[in-house]
Amino acid sequence: MNQRIDDAYKNCDGVSRRGFLQIGALSGLGLSFTDYLRGTAQAKPANKTNCILIWTRGGTSHHDTFDPKPDAPVSVRGEFNAIDTAIPGVQFTEIVPNFAKHADKFALLRGWNPRNGSHGTADQWVMSGRRFNAAVAYPTYGSVVSYFHGFQSALPPFIQLNDHVDRRFGGGTSGILGLEHNPFVIDADANADNFSVRDITPPEGVTFERVDRRRNALAKIDALQRRADLQQDALKAQDEYYEAALNMITAPETKKAFDIESEEDATRDAYGRHRFGQSCLLARRLVESGVQFVTVTDGGWDTHQNNFKSLKDSRLPPLDQAIPQLIMDLEERGLLESTLVVWLTDFGRTPKINSASGRDHWASTGFAMMAGAGVPAGHVLGATDAEGGYVSKDEYFSEDIATTIYQKLGMPSDLIAHSPDGRPVQLIEGKPIAEWM
Repeated sequence: MNQRIDDAYKNCDGVSRRGFLQIGALSGLGLSFTDYLRGTAQAKPANKTNCILIWTRGGTSHHDTFDPKPDAPVSVRGEFNAIDTAIPGVQFTEIVPNFAKHADKFALLRGWNPRNGSHGTADQWVMSGRRFNAAVAYPTYGSVVSYFHGFQSALPPFIQLNDHVDRRFGGGTSGILGLEHNPFVIDADANADNFSVRDITPPEGVTFERVDRRRNALAKIDALQRRADLQQDALKAQDEYYEAALNMITAPETKKAFDIESEEDATRDAYGRHRFGQSCLLARRLVESGVQFVTVTDGGWDTHQNNFKSLKDSRLPPLDQAIPQLIMDLEERGLLESTLVVWLTDFGRTPKINSASGRDHWASTGFAMMAGAGVPAGHVLGATDAEGGYVSKDEYFSEDIATTIYQKLGMPSDLIAHSPDGRPVQLIEGKPIAEWM
């Protein structure tokens, strides 16, 4: 298991007696993210809308899920039959029966044009709404939420579950906003027995009473050191970061949020007793506990070979079970109006099936899904041509999806951030999806 903000936070230089006590109080607990808290120790006004983003890394096929072409040649149609959904006249493929049954609970965009067919740049572009630019590291959605709204509880404002994001071009990261707005990444399996999060769980033998003793000892050393130290302001700021870190690991809401075993068996079964299903359940618990943006990632979607077997046997069943259940669970708990659920992926896949029974990257069409936060349930927007190769109606781009997400989350339409050198950077350049506003 590996939980982290970023490997860069694991360095520890200049260990003094004061530093030794800090290591005892924090790193001894597995805590390696004090820089993550820099600049965010003070909570800001509450953001009324939260977001759970599903990211399927690799490029999920639109043909074999939500945009079937039953009248196309078999070389395009593929192996799956089309089935009716809860929306009259709309069909999905037979391997997403649960999505079909509950199609009236979410909105589907069939008119997405990704304008990109490359991994890495996809993670950066789709998860930020800004085309990759080597000179400007555009931040991902959750980082922007962290930057503009800050902490709403002891928990980080931006958490990523599982580690399936291609970061070669900055995908899924904070970019110009600074490392403190990177996601808190949890790569532990939420479906595992005795699931725990290392960075916020004391190791065996370390009690919270011991943490308090170390904190008190650190305070006494601080008092002595300050008398001779000329950088008292810097020390005070550093103390705030460590205090925020300690507050996180000792806060009751932290323990409660990650105590997934306290859920009823029927609820856990409904989400699915697999990693993806329990990750979605954990995402719901995190939102309930004050986390504003949760990204649930899943890998293995680059189906150049054995596309149909992979989708049917392993990739789609967990999502077909968990995502509709997440939406219904949020609705039953009165959280759906204040929680935006989004499913995005790299791009679509080729209309023509290749010689390895797979589909390759396709830069012209794909799908996106949204639910909650006022998005009209049961709305299918856009269409593709007879082979699913090009958008034929209601075309939208990644920047339009980004603009819609930001507006749903209460961000200003003229969203501006500042780079480390103070330069203003525009984060929104698309138009909102009017039909979903």
